[in-house]
Amino acid sequence: MMKAAVFIEPGRIEVVSKPMPDVGPNDALLRITTTTICGTDVHILKGEYPVAKGLTIGHEPVGVIEKLGSAVRGYKEGQRVIAGAICPDFNSYAAQDGVASQDGSYLIASGRCACHGYKATAGWRFGNLIDGTQAEYVLVPDAQGNLAPIPDGLTDEQVLMCPDIMSTGFKGAENANIRIGDTVVVFAQGPIGLCATAGARLLGASTIIAVDGNDHRLGISKKLGADITLNFNTCDVVDEIMKLTGGRGADSSIEALGTQATFESALRVLKPGGTLSSLGVYSSDLKIPMASFAAGLGDHKINTALCPGGKERMRRLMNIVASGRLDLGVMVTHTYALDDIVAAYDLFANQRDGVLKIAIKP
Repeated sequence: MMKAAVFIEPGRIEVVSKPMPDVGPNDALLRITTTTICGTDVHILKGEYPVAKGLTIGHEPVGVIEKLGSAVRGYKEGQRVIAGAICPDFNSYAAQDGVASQDGSYLIASGRCACHGYKATAGWRFGNLIDGTQAEYVLVPDAQGNLAPIPDGLTDEQVLMCPDIMSTGFKGAENANIRIGDTVVVFAQGPIGLCATAGARLLGASTIIAVDGNDHRLGISKKLGADITLNFNTCDVVDEIMKLTGGRGADSSIEALGTQATFESALRVLKPGGTLSSLGVYSSDLKIPMASFAAGLGDHKINTALCPGGKERMRRLMNIVASGRLDLGVMVTHTYALDDIVAAYDLFANQRDGVLKIAIKP
């Protein structure tokens, strides 16, 4: 038996005892040394994103291989590894079509969006379709394609952001079509927005404007690559950005919150032909204002993304950390034992005490 944090009902995630998972030929059993809580987990806690009762929550694993399936090659028991939050089957049509995160073999088709009972994020299995990582152990499916060895010398905290928010934030920057010398605006400086800011800097943006209503987070964004910070409580952000760009507008904007207001602002600040990279998880229909969209004639691009997974993506992200170009360990602001995860959820969901990310230690 093992301890695991499971979804009981809306408003209740509790630590219970569950059977250890059986290991199939293509699987790996990972002993979790560190995991964390994501904003999506809070949506699950509140009942805003549906999962099965009794499901173990969490999708960001750092750990040690406890047992390998008989068909898994290139790894060994006792090895420190991570796995992406998205752990697709790389034999799927979607993976072979270049969008592994949309692994269609796990699609539950009812014609409706996730917030109404349709799991469109099919490549996201941990804590969504199968038991997740807020536990003493997790079963990693398709392990040979999803496990990534941790480079020597890196701590759990340094690589904890790689499985999800670093991969997601960087994908937001990649989807923004950033070129050297560009001006990029990143709306919301939560963990994913901060990673998008860091990604925009690494991709060559010369002016990065970070937008948030929290001065503490804006201060962190400066450390991660923002040149200019704007607090939406003290200025009209759209007007200020247009002034800063001489009326030209930004080359790209990244929306990392998931609300109509931020999506609309991200569209309004774009230059003609600019790109809006959308990372937010939306809980209701979006509306596109005609003027901001130039009535459909402005050559704008809107790109959406789900966190890329797989061992090659994880290897590349950990290489960034190992190179010293970026240390996201500073985002781990609190540490809790797995037994105390209910208190950790309360802290994280209510955004107290300057929390950004919480390291959960089974």
